[in-house]
Order: sequence, then C-alpha cells, then structure tokens
Amino acid sequence: MKKGFLVILLVLFGCTEEIEKLPNKGSIVEKIATNLNIPWSINLHDNAFYISERVGTIARIHDGTIVHEPIQLSDKLAAISEAGLLGFVLKPDFEKTSEAFAYYTYDINGEAFNRVVTIKREDGQWHEIAIHLDGIATGNIHHGGRIEIGPDGLLYVTVGDAGNPNNAQDPTSLNGKILRMNEEGSFEIFSMGHRNPQGLTWDEEGILYEAEHGQSANDEINLVEQGKNYGYPIIEGEEAEEGLESPIITSGGNETWAPSGITFHKDKLYVATLRGESVKVINVDTGEIEQSITGFGRVRDVFSDGESLYFITNNTDGRGTPSGDDDVLYKLD
Repeated sequence: MKKGFLVILLVLFGCTEEIEKLPNKGSIVEKIATNLNIPWSINLHDNAFYISERVGTIARIHDGTIVHEPIQLSDKLAAISEAGLLGFVLKPDFEKTSEAFAYYTYDINGEAFNRVVTIKREDGQWHEIAIHLDGIATGNIHHGGRIEIGPDGLLYVTVGDAGNPNNAQDPTSLNGKILRMNEEGSFEIFSMGHRNPQGLTWDEEGILYEAEHGQSANDEINLVEQGKNYGYPIIEGEEAEEGLESPIITSGGNETWAPSGITFHKDKLYVATLRGESVKVINVDTGEIEQSITGFGRVRDVFSDGESLYFITNNTDGRGTPSGDDDVLYKLD
C-alpha cells in the first residue's frame, strides 16, 4: 500500500496522527511525541508515558500532550559528556506512591559522581526524597546508568567503567559492574567485567540479558548470571578465556552498534543502537539479527507493552544530526 493512499484511509476513518512507512518489511510507525530533550528511558503507566531527559526533566506524554516536568535534585547535574539524568523506572506501587527510582550523574566541586535515588511526583513536578546509592565514582564518559526492576522485585543498576578499564576487574570498585539492590539501599555486585552497560531486560523465563558498548566495535549482548565475570578488558567480542564469560552476540571487530536500551517483544530481543542508528531485532536462540529498523538516526531506548513496541531517538545528544522535530517517541506496529 502506498503511503498517500494509507493517509487518505486514515483521514476517512478519523485518524489524523502522522503515520510513516518504515523502509523495512512494510512496518508502520507512528509519531507519539516530538521535541523531546535528550530522552533516555521510557516508562508507561495508565496510558501516560514518562520519559527521563538528560537535562533533568521527565517528559509526561498523555492524550497527545507533552509536558517537561522539572525535578528538584539534591545536587546539580554534571555537564560532562554522556551525563545527566539517565536511568529512570517507575516503582511497582507508583499508582499509590507516585514514586520512581532514578540514576543521575552529579557534580561536586568539579568532580563527577553517580547516585541512585527515589523521586516523587507531586503537582506536576518531581523532587528527590531518598538517596539509596551515592558517591559512585565516574569519569568524563562511561557512566552506565540503566536501572530496571527485575522479576525478583529488586532493582538492577548498570555502572560503567568510568573510562578506566581496570575498574571492571577490580572487586573493590563499583565501576564496570551490574549491581542488585533493595529499596533500603543494601546492594551486592551481581556481575563484573563490563565496559559501559546500558541495557537490561529479562525474558519470559526470568533470564537476564544485558547490552554494553565494546571497545573499538565488539559491542556485546550478554546472558548474565549472578557472580559471573564478563571479561572486559581481558577479553572482548568473540574472544574467550577460561573463567570468563563471552557474549552470546557481538557486533564483531569491524562494526559498531553502541547498544543502549533493550527489551523482549513477542519472543524477539529488540536492541536500541546509537552509533548503529537502528533498532536491531535479534533471535537469541540462533544469534541471528533478523532485521535492522533504520531511518530514524540514533536510538536510545526501546519499550514493549506486550502489543506494540516503542522507541525514542537520541539525535539531540550532541552526536546525532537532529531534524526539525527531534527527539521523537515512536510506536511500531
């Protein structure tokens, strides 16, 4: 079906949302919201989207209206590369408490750190009410920052190596690790040997998968188990060594994806890629990349509600090429 004819049908049936045809296998994509401000993490509750923005706001999108709700934090956000308000996940009891977990990079006397906090929404704005993990050292890059609530009800946190590869193998450092914590703030190192992990998701059987940026390509999708060492910087990509875990899927040494958010949708793993400028559809059983959804620039996060897939672009982060309405939340049918 040609795009013009599709638009005519949509108008006849009362649908005036902008629809575009993807250049991949006839999929249809809808723009849900435009002009997002360096968005990072997608949440959905009661037909409203809540999306963290690196500048320190939560974009609330409901019934076609977008409001950039401010957050009051205990310290100012760091202005260094890749930093700001990053991971963000609504608590399971958000309906009652209006609370969420957030991960951000802050600055004290010119030095940057990461922390995990609880923020609360009241009267259309958010404020920090508790600090759970604090003083996580970081460099000018590789902050990690993805946070997700696992099937066990605990919070999982990815922390980058802060630009120092040795941190990933240092058991006394939180950098280059995946952490697991409860709401009271007690935590454990769940896995180590990571470079800059930015994606976490679980399949229907409760198996954890992780995506991380490799060094000079060699991006990785890992099946993560507690207590395992995923090798960086000792091994990368397709390399293997006894006692270290190799990825189940890698971009290899000649291609860079820079993967960020990931999710399972209808038994396939969807991976948002920044440098790769696509959403990759992966069959984890075969390791095959079945499709690359392209044409939208840098993609930061993907989200599934079980029926449709949503993704956000990241063309306004200083490394992309913005169009007139970037950044955008898309719905893929």
